[in-house]
Amino acid sequence: MRFHPHLVLMALPGLLLAACGKTAPTPGGAPPPRPVLAAQAVAQDVPLYLDEIGKCAAFEVVNVLPQVSGPVVGIHFKDGSEVKKGDLLFTIDPRPYEAELSKAKAILDQDRAKATYDASQLQRNEELRKKQVSAAEELDNARQAAAVSQAAVQADEAQVLTAQINLDYCTIRSPIDGRTGNHLVDVGNIVAANSTPLVIIKRQDPIYAEFTIPEAELPRVREFIQSGTLKVEAALPDHPEGIRTGAFDFIDSGVQADSGTVPMRAVFENSDRFFWPGQFVNIRILLDVLKGAVLVPAEAVQIGGKGPFVFTVKPDNTVEMRPIHPGQRQGEMMVISEGIAAGESIVVTGQLALAPGAAVRVTEWKSGQ
Repeated sequence: MRFHPHLVLMALPGLLLAACGKTAPTPGGAPPPRPVLAAQAVAQDVPLYLDEIGKCAAFEVVNVLPQVSGPVVGIHFKDGSEVKKGDLLFTIDPRPYEAELSKAKAILDQDRAKATYDASQLQRNEELRKKQVSAAEELDNARQAAAVSQAAVQADEAQVLTAQINLDYCTIRSPIDGRTGNHLVDVGNIVAANSTPLVIIKRQDPIYAEFTIPEAELPRVREFIQSGTLKVEAALPDHPEGIRTGAFDFIDSGVQADSGTVPMRAVFENSDRFFWPGQFVNIRILLDVLKGAVLVPAEAVQIGGKGPFVFTVKPDNTVEMRPIHPGQRQGEMMVISEGIAAGESIVVTGQLALAPGAAVRVTEWKSGQ
C-alpha cells in the first residue's frame, strides 16, 4: 500500500480537536462543593412587639378666644414662640370697661351710704318703740328700708365684681405652657366675645403618639397592659436610630367598625421638640421579653412550595433543607419559633444553587455582609 503524507496531515487536526474536548473527571463523579456564607443560630432574650404607624398629637391644644368685645390694641408675642402659662398675649381696649367699673363703684358707694342711713334709722325706731313713743308700723317701715338698702349694696358689689372681671378680660394671657401658632387678628381689629379666634396654642412637652392595633391583637395587648409590662417606642421614619421610649396612656373603649382597629395612645417626653404635632412616627409596642429565643440572620429564611425553610449545614459539610416557623424580626435577625436549635449552622447566602445533600464550602457570615 502506498503511503500518502498529505492524508496524515489532514487527519491530525481532527484528532487534536477530539483530545481538547475531553475534561478530567472529578473524583467519584460528584460536583465541586458550593461556596456559601453560614452563621450559627443563637439564643438570646428578645422583646416581643407589634409594629404600627402612629401620628404625634399635642398634649394640650387651646383655641384662644376673647371673653369681652372691643378693638385689639396690643399683641405681645411672636408667631411660633414658646409661652408660659400667664404670659400676656393680647390687649383689648380697656377704657370702656374701666368706665363701667368706675360707674359700678360709684353706685356702690351711693347705696352703701343709704344703707348706713337706713340702718341708723332702724336703730332709732327700735329704741323709740321700746319706750312706747312710736308706732309699730314705723318700726316695720324702718326694717323694710334697711333690708332693701342692704340688698342694693349686695347687688352693687356683684356689679363691681362683674365690671372688674370684664376689665381683667381685656388682658388676654396664655392658659397653658406651649407654642403659639400665627396670630389670627391684627391690632385695630374689633373682636367679639367668645367668637373671634385669636391664636392657637399647643403644648408639645410631653407629646402624644396616637396609633391603632388590629382587633385580633386586642386580647394579647390587653393582657400585657394589665400585667404592666407594656411599653411603647417611637422613631421618625427618616431617623430610625432615634428611638424614644414612652408610656402607655390610653386604649379606646371600642373597635372602629370601618377599619377593625382599636385606637391607642402613648405619651413621650419631648423637651427637645424631637417630635412635632401632626408628624408620622414608627411605633413599636413592646409587650414582653421572649426568654432564650432562637435567632438566625433574616437572609437565611427562604420560601418554598411547602412554606418557609432554611438550609442547615451538617458536620460532613452537606446541607439539609429544614422547614421552620419564623417569628418577628429583630433588626437583621429573625426569631425562629420552631425548626432550629441554637448552635446549628445555617446557610445565609448562596442558597440558589443548593439542593438537599449538596456539598458546600463554608465561609463564616458576618453582620452587614
